[in-house]
Amino acid sequence: MVKFYSSQESYPYSFPAVTLAYFLRYPNPYATHVLSTDTIARSYDPVTQRLTTIRLHLKRSKLPAAVLRLLPKSLLGASASGDTQTYILEKSVVDVNEGWMDTESRNLEWTGVLSVIERQYFKRPDIPSDAVVFKGMEGAARRHGFLSFGNKDAKGIKVEDNGETTDVVSSVTLHSHIGETWKRKREAANEAASSSSASDEEPPKMGFLRSWGTAALQRQIEKIGLTRAQRSQPNAKEGMKVVLERMREGGLVGVLEGMRQDREAILAGRTLLAPLAKSPNDDDQ
Repeated sequence: MVKFYSSQESYPYSFPAVTLAYFLRYPNPYATHVLSTDTIARSYDPVTQRLTTIRLHLKRSKLPAAVLRLLPKSLLGASASGDTQTYILEKSVVDVNEGWMDTESRNLEWTGVLSVIERQYFKRPDIPSDAVVFKGMEGAARRHGFLSFGNKDAKGIKVEDNGETTDVVSSVTLHSHIGETWKRKREAANEAASSSSASDEEPPKMGFLRSWGTAALQRQIEKIGLTRAQRSQPNAKEGMKVVLERMREGGLVGVLEGMRQDREAILAGRTLLAPLAKSPNDDDQ
């Protein structure tokens, strides 16, 4: 059983600006649960002009109360309260020549309970055949939606409003494996019991999943995960918009300064946006 969710978004920014914002999106006021981001591998193929990046995000997370009620305490262990930290593995491929970026993020923790895979596909609009072709470094910057490098009034490279948009298709796939894990444990326990020579042993007690039903438990966990994924998408989109707006107003310097302020606020435990005070930031994957 697999749950699936998809959505579409169009950003009023050029493709290079949106893809750059994707790499600079943490931290932001809508993702205060992201504790750190590390790049663990990066390669560029000069033939295909594709950049492949693998990053690792550490996020503060909390298992939904509904899931906690479904799972036995023996499985939760030290995380019986639901508070935990989760590593997210992210892989992205950017094709500079064709103008698309394909990303995939998946959780590395709690995969035995619920596996969550989020994919995003960014695409620049088709360039008309009669479009003006800019030349040189400055021309390339303008062609990709940025202001001149040499502009003394610009703080770094600022995004220029050239009327371009970037389409994004997002999807989230959720699959609960908890039944498979318990099934293997149950089979191992039954095998051990059958090989026992004691004839007066008590019969094995009915397991948790037998009384509940593996399929029903999986469906419940996947349903809860799907609701959480749907609720987190608006925050993810708003976070991207914050980064893009900072890029437009203050260039890369403005983005980096905003990241610094967000990081300081997160470490200090302050709420960055009043509307988020009652909203669970850790709902974002």
